[in-house]
Amino acid sequence: MDASSSSSWSRALVSISPYTFSALGIAISIGVSVLGAAWGIYITGSSLIGAAIKAPRITSKNLISVIFCEAVAIYGVIVAIILQTKLESVPASQIYAPESLRAGYSIFASGIIVGFANLVCGLCVGIIGSSCALSDAQNSSLFVKILVIEIFGSALGLFGVIVGIIMSAQATWPSKIA
Repeated sequence: MDASSSSSWSRALVSISPYTFSALGIAISIGVSVLGAAWGIYITGSSLIGAAIKAPRITSKNLISVIFCEAVAIYGVIVAIILQTKLESVPASQIYAPESLRAGYSIFASGIIVGFANLVCGLCVGIIGSSCALSDAQNSSLFVKILVIEIFGSALGLFGVIVGIIMSAQATWPSKIA
């Protein structure tokens, strides 16, 4: 195998601008987090509306599940803002420097971690919120017990945010003096 045909994927990844990877990471962070929040709200909301037919009293207190789902989208927005502040302009001669590539990949990986952690968190909170609404309609003493479990599910999104912030700490761009 000659050098020109070997490892075409690695050549393609290295030739893509680190700013493109950074932008994709930021977009994935906010976009997939909002998708997780929307999916969780859909799951919780449909069960909440259905269970409220039997027990209208559950509607207002079970809105906390919808708020937990919305917090997942806010996590993605916060991390996207943090990742956006990590971007710095670099001279054209240093765009493909190893330090630039590491910064771009770091922001990209942070965005993916946060986005998909929040997607799973939104689903988790939505499913638990759905069961909370349905069980509260049957037996109101179960509300607080299931709400505690929902809080633990919501912590998954915070774990993703923490890991994303730690990973993005590696994003240092080359200095402008060259």
